[in-house]
Amino acid sequence: MVSDSSFVFQIHFVLLISRQGKVRLTKWYSPYSQKERTKVIRELGGVILNRGPKLCNFVDWRGFKVVYKRYASLYFCMCIDQDDNELEVLEIIHHYVEILDRYFGSVSEVKLDFSWAYYILDELLLAGELQESSKKTVARLIAAQDSLVETAKEQASSISNIIAQATK
Repeated sequence: MVSDSSFVFQIHFVLLISRQGKVRLTKWYSPYSQKERTKVIRELGGVILNRGPKLCNFVDWRGFKVVYKRYASLYFCMCIDQDDNELEVLEIIHHYVEILDRYFGSVSEVKLDFSWAYYILDELLLAGELQESSKKTVARLIAAQDSLVETAKEQASSISNIIAQATK
């Protein structure tokens, strides 16, 4: 995925914003206070949502570069340093969307379970750096997590049934 393994860039944050301006996912890899986060979301949401569809997917912002791409009704945005490679970040966004597509069937605001979208993002990025470029590996890890969640639900249901029987 990353063309030069000796070059590592830092993603400062990831935002998923709906066309209506609602924030659906935020992941912060650089320290921002809650007040700063709110201001960043408001500012960038306004900038990105008001850009024409024929403009490029890179925005210079506060000495950084924000790379974004719209899929269905969601804007996927990542903030990087000014001298980092925008095309690699677009590729990471597309990679993330492909993994979400595999898991949810299609990327749309209605179909996404955002708790799982966070989990998938955590499998892909670690501390703002690309962690796993293999879609198969990410899919395998997600399937294993699904299995653990299902097992935990079954065990909780069994325990609830045992308690219900005991209290009758």
